[in-house]
Amino acid sequence: MFEKTPDIMTFKECRMLLKVGKNTLLYLIHSGQIYAFKIGNRWKIPKSAVIEYLRHR
Repeated sequence: MFEKTPDIMTFKECRMLLKVGKNTLLYLIHSGQIYAFKIGNRWKIPKSAVIEYLRHR
């Protein structure tokens, strides 16, 4: 499932992968359920953080 997924995803790529909306992904990030960081004003989400989130969901 994650073979073609980049190691660092954009906000939009992560939303599409998880099939969630903007507000849901922001909630997951701000609540600490998914680790993410910003470069400038753009969110970047490591693939490993998404895998970890899915394991503990």
